[in-house]
Amino acid sequence: MTRTKGRSHHAAETLLKIIMVVVAIGAICERAIGQTTAATTGPTEKAIIDTDIGDDVDDAFALALALSDQHLRILGVTTAWGDTDRRARLVERFLKETGHADIPVAAGPKTKPGTPFTQAAWAEAFPEPADGWPNAVDFILDQIRSNPGEITLISLAPLSNVGALIQKDPATFRKLKRVVMMGGSIRQGYGDLGYLPDKGPSAEYNIMMDIPAAKELFASGVPIDMMPLDSTQLKLDEVVRATLFSQKTPATKALDELYRQWAGFPDNVTPTLYDAMAVAVVMEPALCPVTPMHLRIDDAGFTRVEEGMPNANVCLHSDADQFFHFYIPQVLSNPSPKQ
Repeated sequence: MTRTKGRSHHAAETLLKIIMVVVAIGAICERAIGQTTAATTGPTEKAIIDTDIGDDVDDAFALALALSDQHLRILGVTTAWGDTDRRARLVERFLKETGHADIPVAAGPKTKPGTPFTQAAWAEAFPEPADGWPNAVDFILDQIRSNPGEITLISLAPLSNVGALIQKDPATFRKLKRVVMMGGSIRQGYGDLGYLPDKGPSAEYNIMMDIPAAKELFASGVPIDMMPLDSTQLKLDEVVRATLFSQKTPATKALDELYRQWAGFPDNVTPTLYDAMAVAVVMEPALCPVTPMHLRIDDAGFTRVEEGMPNANVCLHSDADQFFHFYIPQVLSNPSPKQ
């Protein structure tokens, strides 16, 4: 009888230990799941994209990248420079066809065109709203007021909208979290891909098209992350294009169609994804490490490095292979429109 009680007591202790181990394992798993969920969810970056989409094709590739990131909350897309209404039509169609029709679109002040609108036919296949587009300058200022210190303005265009923002309400403009821009040229100009001795900087298009606005931006005191020609001449060659377009997602289908329209213009064969780096660095800063610099925009549109307190963080070099190994899987991670 005593031996029976002993065995029962031992069995009870063993069962208790098993239960305790199971509970401990469950707690560990719960913590692990929580950590994984937190890592997957991640912090959300609020952003507005300002673009001159429709001339060169890199803006469309940049927009596709931005739409693929669940941690990037796009508050709106605004169009700048040239025929901003037609650019807005292109953006609206792209957003609708990729399942992001809920993102607001606004058009900035029209200006003289800088380069041919190569993707006009694709844009014009989408109807324009009867009442036109919201005013981009008012839209951005309203968003800043509602989210002070929280918005990253991703500038992929000549700085006409940025200049209008500063002119209209400089105090509100200074409440941006930062401006991440494609623009400028420090050591390498157009066509300098690192294989031959650098020819020196160029007057880069986005700066040169509105030099007064560029000067105002660099004097504004708003933090600037600048992706110049030195780090953005990323060639989407035929092998990478074929890989991307062959996947037949809504985004790659739209990009393929836009590429073909762009390629129908003389000398347009291999796109350079200048603007995509400005979006990529918001998503993955390690792709383009920055150096603090004090920059001045001269009267010819050159970006001059001078002594003084830094007013911009500048990426002077990037790895194209690393960039495309990031870009392709990321864009393909958003394969179908939201329902």
